Amino acid sequence: MTDAARVLERLRMLRAADAPTHGGRVLSYVYDSGRDDLDELADAAATLARPLNGLDPTVFPSIAAMERDLIGFARRMLHGGRSVVGSVTSGGTESCLLAVKTARDLWRAQRPDAATRPRLLTSTTVHAAFQKAALLFDLEWDPVPVAPDGTLRPADITDRLGDDVALVVVSAPTYPTGALDPVAAVAAAAADRHVPCHVDACFGGLVLPWWPGLQPWDFRVRGVTSISADLHKFGYAPKGVSVLLHRGRRRHRAQFFATTRWPGYPVVNPTLLGSRSASPLAAAWAIVQHLGPDGYSELTSAIVRVAGEIRRGVDGIPGLRVMGDPVGPAIALVADESVPAGARVDPHRLADALVAYGWKIQHQPGLVQADGVRVPHSAHLTLTPVHEQGVVELTAALAAASDEVRGMPRADARMLAAALRALGYGEGGRVPGPKAAWRLLRLAGAGKVSPNQPMALLMSLIELLPPPVAEALLTELLARMSEPG
Repeated sequence: MTDAARVLERLRMLRAADAPTHGGRVLSYVYDSGRDDLDELADAAATLARPLNGLDPTVFPSIAAMERDLIGFARRMLHGGRSVVGSVTSGGTESCLLAVKTARDLWRAQRPDAATRPRLLTSTTVHAAFQKAALLFDLEWDPVPVAPDGTLRPADITDRLGDDVALVVVSAPTYPTGALDPVAAVAAAAADRHVPCHVDACFGGLVLPWWPGLQPWDFRVRGVTSISADLHKFGYAPKGVSVLLHRGRRRHRAQFFATTRWPGYPVVNPTLLGSRSASPLAAAWAIVQHLGPDGYSELTSAIVRVAGEIRRGVDGIPGLRVMGDPVGPAIALVADESVPAGARVDPHRLADALVAYGWKIQHQPGLVQADGVRVPHSAHLTLTPVHEQGVVELTAALAAASDEVRGMPRADARMLAAALRALGYGEGGRVPGPKAAWRLLRLAGAGKVSPNQPMALLMSLIELLPPPVAEALLTELLARMSEPG
C-alpha cells in the first residue's frame, strides 16, 4: 500500500465513526436530496474549481460568473427586482453576520453622534447566529418572547420598534419550531418607522418558494430589505455556501470591507473571509444550473408529502405531538401535556431511544423567556426528499421508540444543578474553568461524545443552569473533542 493509500485508508477509518450523511438517518445538519447524480455533479464541479481563490474575481472571472448566476437565481426565486443585489457567502452564519454588520454601519452613518448602542430586534426563536452578530458587532440583542408553540405575535415585536433599532429580524421559518414568523406585518411596521427588516430564510429559502399555500414572505413584501438563504441546505450543495440579498446597491455596498491603506494589494472583501474556497460555490452553481426551478419544485413536493406523513404518524402516537403548526421542512416533537403524565412521551427520552432503531433526531432544551413563558423542550426533525423512501420505517420507529419510553419522566439533573449552585457557579457570574467543567461533564455522562451518546440528562442540565454556566460546559465539551492527547 502506498503512502497516499494509507492516508486515505486512515480517513476512511475515521469516517466510519461518523453518523451517516446519506439516507436520511440523521434528521439534522445534513440535507440529502436522495439523488446520487447531484452528489456526482457537485463532486466534479468542486474538483474543477478546487485551485481557485475567491479573494479576487478579477484574476479568476469564473468565480464572478458563478456568483452572478447564483445571485440571479436566488433573486428570481425570492421575487426580487433588478434593485435586489447580493453576495455569495460561506454559509448561513456569515450571511446573518453580514446582514447585521451592514445594518449597524448604516445606522451609525445616519447617527454619527449617537450615544447609545444600536439594538438588534428579533424573536427568541431567531437563529443563534444573530446573538453572535450582536456580540461581535456591539449591538444590544433584544429578543421578543414567543408563545409556547413558537409563534410570534406581530404586535409583540412591532411595539418595540424605535429609532435605536438598527435591524429587525424575522424567520422563514424558525429552525427550532418550524413556525413562519409574521413577515408582512413586521416588515410593514418597520418600513413605517424607517427600520430595515431582514428575513432569515437560511433554512427555508430554497424550500418555501415552492411550498403550497403560503402568504408572501419574501421581496414581494413591503419593508423587506434583505434575505439570507443557504444553498448548502435545501439547495443540496456541499457545505458551505449561502446567499445574502439586499434591496438596493447602497445597502449591499455597506456590506463590503475595502482598504488601500497598506503597502500590499488593494483589499476588497464583500464577505468576512478573504481567501475563499471556490469548490462549494462551483458545486452549488452546478446543482442550480442542473435542477432549475422545476427541479427544486419537484424535490420540495417530496418534502411536503413526507411532512404530511410524519404529522399523521405522530398524531397516531399517544402522548406525543407536533409543536404548533410548522411550515416547511422542520418539525418539533413535544410531550402531549393534555394526557396524564404516565401516558406522555418525553421527546428527549424518545430521541435517545430512537438511536437503537437507526435514526437520530436532535435534542432541543426548553427555554424560559423573559416574560416567564416556557418554550418546551423538544426533539427536532429536519425533513429532506430522501425521507420519502423511508418514511414508513421512520414513523414505525417513532411509534416503537415512543412505546418504550412512554410514561418515563424527563431526565432529572436537579441534583447535579444543585451541586453546581452549591459550588457557587452562577453566583456573581462565576463559571467553571476548563478542568472543573470537564469533571462536571463526566458526572453528567457526557465525557465521551459519539453519535450514539444519550443526551437527555445533559439537555436537562443545560436547561436548569444559568446560561453562562451551561455555555462554559458546552464550550469545554467541544474543545476537548479536538484537543490533542
